[in-house]
Amino acid sequence: MSPSDAPEIPPAPIIPGVRPVRFTPTARDAGSDARAGILHTPHGPVETPVFMPVGTQATVKGLTPGLLRDVCSGMILANTYHLALRPGEETVAALGGLHRFMAWDGPILTDSGGFQVFSLADKAKITDRGATFRSHLDGRLLELTPERAVAIQEALGADVAMCLDQCPALPAAKAQIEKAVDRTVAWAARCKAAKSRPDQALFGIVQGGAHEDLRARCADELIAMDFDGYAVGGVSVGESREEVRKALDVSVHRLPEDRPRYLMGVGRPQDLLDAVLAGIDMFDCVMPTRNGRNATCFTDAGPVKLRNAAHARDPRPLEEGCDCLACAKFSRAYLRHLFMAKEMLGPILASIHNLAYLHRLTRRMREAICEGRFVQLRLDVLEALGP
Repeated sequence: MSPSDAPEIPPAPIIPGVRPVRFTPTARDAGSDARAGILHTPHGPVETPVFMPVGTQATVKGLTPGLLRDVCSGMILANTYHLALRPGEETVAALGGLHRFMAWDGPILTDSGGFQVFSLADKAKITDRGATFRSHLDGRLLELTPERAVAIQEALGADVAMCLDQCPALPAAKAQIEKAVDRTVAWAARCKAAKSRPDQALFGIVQGGAHEDLRARCADELIAMDFDGYAVGGVSVGESREEVRKALDVSVHRLPEDRPRYLMGVGRPQDLLDAVLAGIDMFDCVMPTRNGRNATCFTDAGPVKLRNAAHARDPRPLEEGCDCLACAKFSRAYLRHLFMAKEMLGPILASIHNLAYLHRLTRRMREAICEGRFVQLRLDVLEALGP
């Protein structure tokens, strides 16, 4: 069923005392923990499992809101740290909030800036109070405390805000990871206390590296705070696929059934299949658009590298049966030509295809869950994709 054929579900009304973002499970797979559901938000419903394209600077690189809708994007992500630096959350708020600013009428999730605490560690000083950064743009100081992270996200006006957390770089000693868990829990409590917008949900983030006891403790303490949803963090910073599975198993099984579960920073098809098997509902990653800009495209038979000479006269689409703009109109040979000629249309079309591929995969997963055949679908897709 295409999105245009699906029955219309009205946006969730804002009711005093009722969560602004609510999750309704609609189906469970008979042979796994996989589940399908609906995430009700102030800007409309989202069917899960769902992949959220990343619009770091209030734009998914190279794609208009219309193009995102064409490939069936339902919810997108924007970045707190980057928007606070440029143009500033006050500017976004003065122009009507993030939805109006970027002309996107669907749901938006903003991350807290916690990933920048990790990725820009060489520019940051981290204490129990928060993190102080030197801007990567001009060197000016930015202090990001839990309270400030919430204030920025409330000014931006996303449907879902994230608690500030600390994700230590790996490898790290257990004592260092335990300290990060302690900070993550303490910062989450301060974020919850600082929250004031009734129309914005707040998600807690489970940390703990590969240590089952730390992840279990972090999850239990966050659950006691009663957040609107829960994310599993720290699984896209160098762990093996097996370590990610272990982190999911110990984290997800503790999380409430009636709240959405979000795996942060994961976008490989294989990883999405593994995570849905464990009961995850939401994903985000820069991979589909970053890979697209670098001439690598997802297909059911594995990645296609468009710069390879083998595609120079290949009349086939990227993937037979795909109805995205790149596949419906253009050949592999033409797409390769665009990249070799450094034409900007190449990265745009490749990004369109990669997002269409992941949205189609999550749609296939939803259908398989509803029909009780997700385990077999996962095995079939993994076999076709290869290692």
